[in-house]
Amino acid sequence: MYKYKLNEETSKVSKFQEERINAFSEIENELEALIKPLRQAKISTIKYYRENPNSFSVVTGTDLIKDYLKDIKTLLTTEEWKHYKNNII
Repeated sequence: MYKYKLNEETSKVSKFQEERINAFSEIENELEALIKPLRQAKISTIKYYRENPNSFSVVTGTDLIKDYLKDIKTLLTTEEWKHYKNNII
């Protein structure tokens, strides 16, 4: 019985670790998929401001996007992540 549980636990750990590693590929794909919409948003913004030269309107929430990217960079920085993780757990 113990041997079965040990193999089962090893299998769970392997599966967990594999999912965590595969998540990086998924994230990379998501980031690559953002390039085209980002460029389209820039073009739309340029077009809008050319048509409305006196406008202060925000066409695309670039400040929010930049904040999210900053947060992602923080999570990917090892020391920052350790600090974040220690405060959560």
